Amino acid sequence: MLNALTVDVEDYFQVTAFAKVIDPQDWDIYPSRVENNTTRVLDLLDEHGLKATFFVLGWVAERFPGLVRTIANRGHEVACHGYGHQLIYKQDPDTFRQDLRRSKSVLEQTTGLPVLGFRAPSYSITAQSLWALDVLIEEGFAYDSSIFPVVHDNYGIPGAKRFPHLITRSSGSIREFPLTTLPMNLLGRKMTLPVAGGGYLRLLPVGLIRRGMQRINAHENQPVVLYFHPWEMDPDQPRIKSCFRSRFRHYHNLDLTEDKLRYLFKGLEFGTMSEVLGLDGNSSSSAFTTGERAEA
Repeated sequence: MLNALTVDVEDYFQVTAFAKVIDPQDWDIYPSRVENNTTRVLDLLDEHGLKATFFVLGWVAERFPGLVRTIANRGHEVACHGYGHQLIYKQDPDTFRQDLRRSKSVLEQTTGLPVLGFRAPSYSITAQSLWALDVLIEEGFAYDSSIFPVVHDNYGIPGAKRFPHLITRSSGSIREFPLTTLPMNLLGRKMTLPVAGGGYLRLLPVGLIRRGMQRINAHENQPVVLYFHPWEMDPDQPRIKSCFRSRFRHYHNLDLTEDKLRYLFKGLEFGTMSEVLGLDGNSSSSAFTTGERAEA
């Protein structure tokens, strides 16, 4: 089964973990590593013959347009990660719309291609910010991948649908591809295990993640999504002074990310998010042929 491979393109100093110690107005003073790190990702995907969806931050696209064109020219999908990596539930609809338009515009002007997909910074479409889906629909996005059906201090909608589905709002409809979770029963206690990648990839045994993804493919007949960031393949990046929790979340096991990705690439089939959702013109590959449809 075809699964969605996704890369959230942002630099190491732009992450939510360091938002309390780094002002976005100071981003330009930090040495950027996103261009070299993303090129490493592209080379890794070429090595394995894989195509992915790159959710690119507009701030990055403005400063490194050649990188965005390279992503597209090497056959990958370019999608939107917003402009300034600000949490949506801390914005109002007008501010979010302006951020979204700015990012979408620079990406489309840079590649000459339409941008179909969106992923919120830090998965910040939550129960408090579902209005963002209306803005996405009104701004012409075909799909979103921002809802994480987990409990987390920065994001998550516990109990949300786990697989690709159609969300219908008063403004119209949009496809949602939630981040992958696996229900488990541990010592008689029901729990939801995030197996979509990112920090969870660095924290959890990679064999557990691969078995979980394979189980979803085989037993639930559903696609999964894997995500990671270019900075997660960069153990030599500068260290930011912050609290222990933020430093642990960001720096833990950076040296293992590439090997873990290689392991997953050998055991699962991956493509772009538009391919999995059938937006590339190949309806036979669409997750919606067996996926669930819902209103929200």
